[in-house]
Amino acid sequence: MMNDGNEIVTTLTKLFWATDHHDWEGLRRTFAGQVLLDYTATLGGEPRICAPGEVVDGWRPAFEALDAHQHLVANHMVEIADEEATATASFIATHQFQGETWTLGGDYHFRLHRCEGNWRVAAMRMVPVWQTGPVDLVTKALEAAAS
Repeated sequence: MMNDGNEIVTTLTKLFWATDHHDWEGLRRTFAGQVLLDYTATLGGEPRICAPGEVVDGWRPAFEALDAHQHLVANHMVEIADEEATATASFIATHQFQGETWTLGGDYHFRLHRCEGNWRVAAMRMVPVWQTGPVDLVTKALEAAAS
């Protein structure tokens, strides 16, 4: 039997594994009923509150347009307070399209809630520390997929 900390790390691992393997239903199941997404450090704009299906609908076209992508997440630090938890993890995300590679690394900050006995992601914020390659690679892939 896993303890709460291990279950939280497993939930976060499933989130990125499902994304990389295009398991969109599995990805949806990693989220709480509402998710605060904050990618403002790379995309600008404001954080958004989304339903799990909206997250999948937003991510799916971008990840399916790429030739390959992989998210490696490690160094999980988890703090639990009853039915809520926070977690931080380091990441490296690599994206490939038409021979070009965009890689970035940094930290993710998560807030999770226990929902019907399972830990689910209620908020995630990406804080990039470094990157290499064309930052607009995902945009190029989406444009190519639309044409």
